[in-house]
Amino acid sequence: MNATAAWRQRWQGWAQRRLPPADAVTLTQRTIYVLPSRPGLTLAATLLVLLATSINYELNLGYLLTFLLTGSGLVSLLIGHRTLRALALSLISPEPQFAGSPARLRVRLHNTLPQTRHGIGLAVWGSRNWAWTDVPAQGDAQVQIGFDPGRRGLHALPMLTVETRFPLGTFRVWALWQPAARVLIYPAPEAHPPALPQGEPSGPEREGGQRASGSEFDGVRAYRRGDPMKQVVWKKAASTGELVSRDLAQTQGMALWLDIRHTGVHGTEPQLSRLCAWVLQAELGALEYGLRLGSTVLPPGRGDAHKRRCLEALARY
Repeated sequence: MNATAAWRQRWQGWAQRRLPPADAVTLTQRTIYVLPSRPGLTLAATLLVLLATSINYELNLGYLLTFLLTGSGLVSLLIGHRTLRALALSLISPEPQFAGSPARLRVRLHNTLPQTRHGIGLAVWGSRNWAWTDVPAQGDAQVQIGFDPGRRGLHALPMLTVETRFPLGTFRVWALWQPAARVLIYPAPEAHPPALPQGEPSGPEREGGQRASGSEFDGVRAYRRGDPMKQVVWKKAASTGELVSRDLAQTQGMALWLDIRHTGVHGTEPQLSRLCAWVLQAELGALEYGLRLGSTVLPPGRGDAHKRRCLEALARY
């Protein structure tokens, strides 16, 4: 196993030097390799036995069978090579994932030939988890490949291999591809985090949840999808027909800050894991929250864009 791993690493290093990273590639004769498969080696040994027997016993039908099978094998080699030649591959930008979950790579295959390309598989180099598809004539197909990126952070994508054994399975026709894109891995959220921390004063507190103006409906904002029903000001909705919600940050004069110094755990990874869980919890509760990571400070906000900024800051910390 160690010898096999060392050989694979040397081969991958040579391929990376020869093939520059790219998110879109078209397979050419220079980038396609051919090796006999195990069934192909078995067939070759059988053909040698048939040829030796035919020579020894002067069997004309033996010669015919031997050359017929040999010709079929050579034709399958040409068909398999044509299946990959001029095949266009393009990577769809990978979505960020949480650590501990398999990342998904989506690859689009484009066929310019008027014939269908059969039995094309893609996998991470060295993996046995293949995704197989047929690419229709002058059409596209899409496959998903999973891999384990490991810990949080920005990771380079692994080298991919494209393979076909069509039509007889006697030859393995394959190519390597190194995508240039990177994938961002968020920290794994803590499974059972404690409750969100208490808010911090954000300014002069307002008496009775109202502004200094004393307006009955101060401290409200326009209704946002996902707001809890208990925050909706039904009295104003009934009188004006306008759907609004109470702004807890205004009415209470408090701001929710998620601070790495106040997580209550030791170690960078557990702290980031708890902050990640708090971000998801606050977003699920439709709360406005800010994030403090040392010198990185994200002001309070809410919504998918704010959540994504917070998770990216946690991943890059």
